[in-house]
Amino acid sequence: MRWKYKESELREFILDTTIQLFKLKGLKFTMDELAKEMGISKKTIYRVFPDKKTMFYRMLDFFFDKIKSKEEAILNDSSLSTEEKIRAVLGAMPDEYKDIDFSALYIVREKYPKSYDRIVQRLETGWDSTIALINEGIKEGVVRPINVTVIKAMLSATIEQFFQNDILVKNEVSYPDALASVVDIICCGIIVK
Repeated sequence: MRWKYKESELREFILDTTIQLFKLKGLKFTMDELAKEMGISKKTIYRVFPDKKTMFYRMLDFFFDKIKSKEEAILNDSSLSTEEKIRAVLGAMPDEYKDIDFSALYIVREKYPKSYDRIVQRLETGWDSTIALINEGIKEGVVRPINVTVIKAMLSATIEQFFQNDILVKNEVSYPDALASVVDIICCGIIVK
């Protein structure tokens, strides 16, 4: 099949399908499997991405951009209270990827070090809206006065830890469940009140 749409549409289709294939096979899928899944030739994929490493790197930005879009939607949702927005933003995951278990991403560090560095960079940046929201919660009195930098460091370091080793896989905890637990611990603490 010859792709007859814009290159940007093809790029998005490839990246979205890559994420879906990751859901089924982890990082062990081949470019042949990707081409078959998409119903296009490998040559068409290689016209957009020169190799799997480059494609995977771009997939990470694509995924993090989707998270940022989800965060923006949450921040702009006037039906949510500040507290609801904080919980939702801290655990933001695009709806189409909620059932994907990212716990096997620890393999990225060894196999794709440049992509791993990009994950870390994306985890550590883009916090301005979230920090402003938490500060708004402090002003409203729904969040106790805290050092927001510490919250950022806690969440970033925890997610980074999930991607550094196989802690989730060994303990049979899915990434969505782990993220939900982290957000709950940050928002509620560990002491029963």
